[in-house]
Amino acid sequence: MSRPRTRRTRPPLTLALPALLAVAFLLLPLIGILVRTPWGDLGRHLSSPGVVEALRLSLLVSLWALGLSLVLGVPLAWLLARVEFKGKALVRSLVLLPMVLPPTVGGVALLLGFGRRGLLGPWLEGTFGITLPFHTSGAVVAATFVAMPFLVISLEGALGGLKQSYEETAGSLGASPVRVFFTVTLPMVAPGLVAGAALTWARALGEFGATITFAGNLPGTTQTLPLQVYLLLQDRPEAATSVSLLLLAIAMGVLIALRGRWTSTPVARGTRHREAAAPEEAVREAPAPAAGAPDGNAAREPAGHWPLHAVVTGFNRLTLDAEPGTTIAVVGENGAGKTTLLRALLGLTPRAHAALRLGDTDVTALPPHKRQVAWVPQDGALFPHLSALANTAYGLRARRVPRAEARREAQDWLDRLGVGHLAHRRPAQLSGGQAQRVALARALAARPRLLLLDEPLAALDQTTRAHVRHTLRTHLAGFGGVCLIVTHDPVEAVSLADRVLVLADGLALQDAPPAEVSRHPRSPWVARMLGRNAWPGTASADGLALAEGGRLVVADALPEGAPALAIIAPEAVSVHRERPGGSPRNVWPGTVREITAVGSRLRVLVSSAGAPDLVAEITPEASAELGLADGTDVWTSVKATEVTLVRL
Repeated sequence: MSRPRTRRTRPPLTLALPALLAVAFLLLPLIGILVRTPWGDLGRHLSSPGVVEALRLSLLVSLWALGLSLVLGVPLAWLLARVEFKGKALVRSLVLLPMVLPPTVGGVALLLGFGRRGLLGPWLEGTFGITLPFHTSGAVVAATFVAMPFLVISLEGALGGLKQSYEETAGSLGASPVRVFFTVTLPMVAPGLVAGAALTWARALGEFGATITFAGNLPGTTQTLPLQVYLLLQDRPEAATSVSLLLLAIAMGVLIALRGRWTSTPVARGTRHREAAAPEEAVREAPAPAAGAPDGNAAREPAGHWPLHAVVTGFNRLTLDAEPGTTIAVVGENGAGKTTLLRALLGLTPRAHAALRLGDTDVTALPPHKRQVAWVPQDGALFPHLSALANTAYGLRARRVPRAEARREAQDWLDRLGVGHLAHRRPAQLSGGQAQRVALARALAARPRLLLLDEPLAALDQTTRAHVRHTLRTHLAGFGGVCLIVTHDPVEAVSLADRVLVLADGLALQDAPPAEVSRHPRSPWVARMLGRNAWPGTASADGLALAEGGRLVVADALPEGAPALAIIAPEAVSVHRERPGGSPRNVWPGTVREITAVGSRLRVLVSSAGAPDLVAEITPEASAELGLADGTDVWTSVKATEVTLVRL
């Protein structure tokens, strides 16, 4: 199939002409080298003893400079990308300074800092016998000074483009910060690191000004290839052109190999083609064993039960107590503090602090990787450079479980969650449901005492969500700790949780079993999430004075003046084309604003000047009989006995 042609927009002449002149300006000197190169004598010039010795020295100096830049620059790039501290802007300016400083000025600065009469030079010479100026080590220092910023800036950009959820998840699995850095961070920013290293090496190879000023121009000691070019220009310009061509070829080779990687935001390997992974239904799913079924992993599961006690302060202000095996659904509107609560329990946020006890152990003062609190973020945060099996074994390996045992246990968990046959696939080769099962297996395999799931099913389609929800419910039933699940799905809250914790502005509005929350929600948002109409107001003698104006008559009134929430089920709302007679005591005229299908029934949104918006649930047959459509004028009615008042 032919590709559709993309219509090209002709650039305006006022922009195209200067751009072409800029290209010509940059290209002409390079063409000059190519035209003036004595091609017949090229081999003789490049094989002369002086050039060969200078090339050897340049390679030695540039490789040492690259090594020093990696040892010093990689930690510095991580610090700039990951840690907030006073003076950060100043440090970044210091990193950039050698890139804009004239090289000879850089050489003078090095002399004044590390020379024999400099700030540090006398101490280095007197204590260690190290003299940097006019020595090969001085050339290495000069090359490192001007080249290391290329590595730091390139790697800092790569780290800035890497989601911290990968590192935070690795820490929650028990990996120390150093282990996370070497096993997760560096592999995921490898393209940026390689690009920065290549640019650093190329810049060190071509360094001239700082080297000749600080280290001198001694043949065999500090006379690198760029300095050799400078000398040849005075006596043998043809040979200087040949050596310049060599340096040009090396620089162009580096740039062509990188193909612009230093200018692009790094992407986790494999994520570009995630959408091409096989859909859930197209890949064979192994059935998960029933709850309590024996398997090879049973003997290695840690025996124990870990009740939860947490006092959270800061943005979130609440106390949590839960017995082992309890699953708590955390719900609330955006900004209520749901994710902040999870991150406080993990010890990852300054917005809230959790005094946390798991079982008999107070883990408040422990860093995240020692708390045994496993976290599954919304996107799963599977490490893209590891297979499903290696992902699942990561937490076990972080806790020093032998490799063979960790891989056996990881395979058992994958089998239990129905994705054991996908053990050797990378995350990019998994569908959304498969990836979430692997993420859950990884968290459970890490032997946590507290499991935190941040909307684990939000990104899945309905069919896949039902499968994963069933699997999750099966395996949470045998979990010896406490599980908190952040969700916006009422089905998940009701089917997975033993308790529902309702948050608003960091406070707990309600903490009760799902059935109680469904019957008597104490938050308008939760009531609407559960599909109910929720009208706040103040209790009066015969019902409720609505906050938005109007009055609602109820059968069982609360004490007058009490703040309350009226809950009306959509199926309790009647829709009429004419004003109804008979017993309904709550009747309002309105206009149909929206009709949506929910299963085999229709939900009708009616707006009214005398009452808040009201949702009614009717059958398609009733809708057709009434002739409902957007904009239709109707009457709605609710019996007083169908209204439930919840005191706030």
